[in-house]
Amino acid sequence: MENPFLGCHPTDPIPDPFLNQPKLFRFLRPPRKTTITPFLAQKSKQKQPLPTAAASLKLREHGGHLQQAITALEQGSPIRSRVYISLLQSCIDADSIEDGRRLHASLCAVQDCNPFVETKLVSMYAKCGSLEDARRVFAGMRERNLFTWSAMIGGYAREQRWGEVVDLFFGMMHEGVLPDTFLLPRILQACSNTGNLETGRLLHSLAVRIGLLDSSKEAHVSNSVLAMYAKCGELDSALRFFEKMDRRDRVSWNSIISGHCQCGGHEAALRLFARMRAEGIEPGVVTWNILISCYNQSSNPDLAMELMKQMESSGITPDVFTWTSMISGLAQNDRMNEALDLFQEMLLTGVEPNGMTVASAISACASLQALDNGKELHSYAIRIGCSHSILVGNSLIDMYAKCGRLEDAQRIFDEMAEKDVFTWNSMIGGYTRAGYCGKAYDLFSRMESSGVRRNVVTWNAMISGYIQNGDEDQAMELFHMMEIEGIRRNTATWNTLIAGSSQNGDPDQALRIFRQMRAFSVRPNSVTILSILPACTNLLSVLKVKEIHSCILHNDLQRDISIANALIDTYSKSGDIEYARVVFNGLSGRDLISWNSMIAGLVLHGRCHDARDLFNQMKQEGIRPNKAIFASVINACGLDGLVNEGKKVFSNMTEEYQLSPGLEHYTGMVNLLGRSGRLREASDLIDNMPIEPDAALWNALLTAARIYGNIRIANLAATHLFKLEPRNPETLRLLSHAQALYGKSNDASKVPRAKKEGSINESHGCCWMEVKPKVITFSTGSQVTMNSESKLAEINSRIMDTNEVIPDFDGTILEIEEDSEDIVGTHSEKLAVAFGLVNLPTFRAIRIVKSESIGFLQGQEHMNINKVSIAPSTLTLISFLEEPPPQVPPPFLPLPRCYQEHGVSSMWGRKAVRHQRLEKLLELPLEGSKAPKAPASGSRAFESSYRTRDDDRMS
Repeated sequence: MENPFLGCHPTDPIPDPFLNQPKLFRFLRPPRKTTITPFLAQKSKQKQPLPTAAASLKLREHGGHLQQAITALEQGSPIRSRVYISLLQSCIDADSIEDGRRLHASLCAVQDCNPFVETKLVSMYAKCGSLEDARRVFAGMRERNLFTWSAMIGGYAREQRWGEVVDLFFGMMHEGVLPDTFLLPRILQACSNTGNLETGRLLHSLAVRIGLLDSSKEAHVSNSVLAMYAKCGELDSALRFFEKMDRRDRVSWNSIISGHCQCGGHEAALRLFARMRAEGIEPGVVTWNILISCYNQSSNPDLAMELMKQMESSGITPDVFTWTSMISGLAQNDRMNEALDLFQEMLLTGVEPNGMTVASAISACASLQALDNGKELHSYAIRIGCSHSILVGNSLIDMYAKCGRLEDAQRIFDEMAEKDVFTWNSMIGGYTRAGYCGKAYDLFSRMESSGVRRNVVTWNAMISGYIQNGDEDQAMELFHMMEIEGIRRNTATWNTLIAGSSQNGDPDQALRIFRQMRAFSVRPNSVTILSILPACTNLLSVLKVKEIHSCILHNDLQRDISIANALIDTYSKSGDIEYARVVFNGLSGRDLISWNSMIAGLVLHGRCHDARDLFNQMKQEGIRPNKAIFASVINACGLDGLVNEGKKVFSNMTEEYQLSPGLEHYTGMVNLLGRSGRLREASDLIDNMPIEPDAALWNALLTAARIYGNIRIANLAATHLFKLEPRNPETLRLLSHAQALYGKSNDASKVPRAKKEGSINESHGCCWMEVKPKVITFSTGSQVTMNSESKLAEINSRIMDTNEVIPDFDGTILEIEEDSEDIVGTHSEKLAVAFGLVNLPTFRAIRIVKSESIGFLQGQEHMNINKVSIAPSTLTLISFLEEPPPQVPPPFLPLPRCYQEHGVSSMWGRKAVRHQRLEKLLELPLEGSKAPKAPASGSRAFESSYRTRDDDRMS
């Protein structure tokens, strides 16, 4: 039949199909003369008489004894082609390429040599595993027919060298040889595995033109065309071809279902599966396995497990592939215990695992660090003979390394005869995780010389190891060397540096690397965002959070629930609760972390009423609260002074939800009781606690006792604090102030003597304010700048006019104002406010970050600054008391325990200041601006801070 594509004739020059040239240019090169040279040096051919009948019979007998026959040939005995081909087949059956080479060397003894003899030689070399020898014979042939091309293509297909299969197809077409119904599916398979859609379409057209799709007897050709379109991702073409097929068998349905699964069309695959059964084609084990594997790979092992149960109920017994797919799917979705249970169930059903099954189970043991189970699986792998496979060996190295048994991992590594890049990466990763970066680097250096090329995972493992061990310089050096070595950095490389810088306390560098990553057009993923957001959880990073939020939207990552939860938490901690609420309200599905982050954020901003409403809404929606949410709600009740409600929440936690309280819950209860003046009840709660109190809890009691003037309880709390934190100067400072203000009690001798104020660390009051591009530090007692002196005097005069009193524990009246500033100097908050009013634009909100060491506000010095509340449109005063001031104040600080924008930020302001008095203070204007309008006295911003209730009176 005439070639429908090229008008070639058998007399045309024979092209070499193995020249590495573009396909189009291969057919345009000038003709060349072909010289046929034998593969091995042959003896000069002399005319010999044909063998007698007896001699032929003798050779046939030798055909039963291959070695004797070859020996006879080597001695010069002539042989006919039919017997020679039979001997070559014997070499194929025995898989003896050496005997085949001896036969090839005696080719000159064949009297009637024809193309079938050379074709059999090609087939022998290809089937015995020497494609190079087969190629030499193939290239030296005078005439190549369909069988010759089939033998050559079949050899490359068996070795899965699909690209060369496609090249051979073009060479075959150039010679005018057309594929038949047996060869065409192999070439289509090569197109499928290489994603060569263009050649696949050409083959489809060829099959139509030569009539290979007309008969229902050639269904395997149609199925090959369908599989090619499906595997190349051309689902539209695949569906069109599928619908036009005259006969659809189980293979056809498997191909179209598998194509949809590979392209993520899981629901469409299920619909096709149902349609298949409706049309009377009962799915086999392969069909079920396709769907089960699809849902495991798409992180839906529950549906995969349901399909496996349906498979059994329909009478199909799961095979080793089914079990392996399920075990691997569970392990990949972090359900390691279930994966090991399923492996044990598989053994009980009598299905013998293969190497992939054992490797998946060992990987589950590695993640769980279950060394004993891993050893049992190691023994089992030895018993079934798969312990020396690369897949199982790599899993064993990873398991022993993650379980801290690096010597065992190294022993397996050394015993492996064949190592791939995963073997080296597993061993290097084991050393870097254990902190042995030197040994890891030795392997890293040896890897290239061993013939295994280092990939990006290898470099990432080394960079991660140096980052985790604090050697950022070496990590950055490797990071820059990657480009020199020709290794393209991927998203994981950048993520490693970002997460490492953030965890090592350098959020500035983490943000710089993140911006550089975007400048290099590297697409961030969810890990990137979750690594960079913790670097912005401070009050000076609102703009940075919005920058990252825009990156999330640009890369369509907002649907990830973990990213949305991180955004809620970061917006809350960076001072923008409204944006946090917008993200929360926009969630289509909320998990427990979403509710916890939003409730904690509202409490953080002093919007305790909203936090309790959200808590009630969560319970109405059937979400079971956890310990963290209860801690936030107890703190909310404490901020609003709702003692009875707080006690009810605390009791419901244990009685209704069976959750045992932790230190954070007891600390919240002590704060709740202490804020209301119930110091004796708070002290009794500590005495009856089933767990040992920590420093935060005693801090809360000391703060409350100091505010309410109970020196006995203050001394008790200070005594315990000195035992827990003997070197903390803040405890002594607070106790010294309390003793100076209220007088010493009889218990004062039980605690260390209070030093003079001048000897106590004076750095306890410290504020930071961002004035771009710098962060300004203000310390209590610092020198006042000339520009800020007049503004500071104005602030002090306003405070003097609204001086308040607060009842102490015994009901006596205590004047609050001047004593403490006489001791420590002008407070840092006042200095920051005055500086901000002078140096910042009138439209700019002032953000002040304050750091202290003892919980909550610490007495008189904080009462007065929080009375200076400029209108919300002109001043935002944020004051929190969480960490001790660093020696060199960083631009990013730990998250605040409590702060409130717009108005009073003092947690004790509810008792000290009434909002009626506060309204007068809101008249303080900024320079060059009119006095802003004060908010309504009944607004929630002030109402929640000063609510009083009869059941919350001081005891």
